[in-house]
Amino acid sequence: MVKRIVVLVLLALVAMPQFVRAEEVKPIQLAVFNPIQLVPEGDSIKGGRLSVFYTVNKDVSGLSLVWLGVNRATGDVNGVEIGLGNWVEGSAYGGQLGIVNHAGKRFVGLQYGMVNVAEGDLSGLQWGLVNWTEGFMHGIQAGVVNVSKGQSIGLDLGVVNYSQDSFKGLQTGFVNYAGEMHGVQLGIVNYTKSLDGLQIGLGNYNGNKKPMEFMVLVNWSF
Repeated sequence: MVKRIVVLVLLALVAMPQFVRAEEVKPIQLAVFNPIQLVPEGDSIKGGRLSVFYTVNKDVSGLSLVWLGVNRATGDVNGVEIGLGNWVEGSAYGGQLGIVNHAGKRFVGLQYGMVNVAEGDLSGLQWGLVNWTEGFMHGIQAGVVNVSKGQSIGLDLGVVNYSQDSFKGLQTGFVNYAGEMHGVQLGIVNYTKSLDGLQIGLGNYNGNKKPMEFMVLVNWSF
């Protein structure tokens, strides 16, 4: 029994510095590229990050600015990220402005860039060439190609709009697709497996065939 207690105490003493280390929060990060950075990557930042090429931290709150590279957070971000690339493995709340923006979980706010990806839910605006949401989309996607894999409520504005699950709102583009459409599709080609609303375009396909499976110019089902 005594040996077990001694072992447990030793294990706790070994783990304690690592635990304290993981919980450290610093007000500022200065970096050239990881690991050449003021604050180690396992620590969090609450304040600001300024780097030249590449910086990594756990949770980040505040402003992250990288001149010629990528901002990365292995946890969550609450604030604004500006760089060529902004990569968050957790959830992000605020804004990402870059060529490529990524949130590994939920994103709330604005993603503005050439490629915007939210692997979880999106609440807000994706504005870029390619916008991609894996989870529930509640907001606006504006770009050349807009893709939402989960349920969607809001506005798709693009050349190609693809909503794999149900879409509630307005899709407007050259090609619009929705698994289920509750609202309006406005484009050259409109396609849905189930329509509860209105389609306006040169070709309109309604998979539930009520009242018509295919119509030119206008199709509807209520």
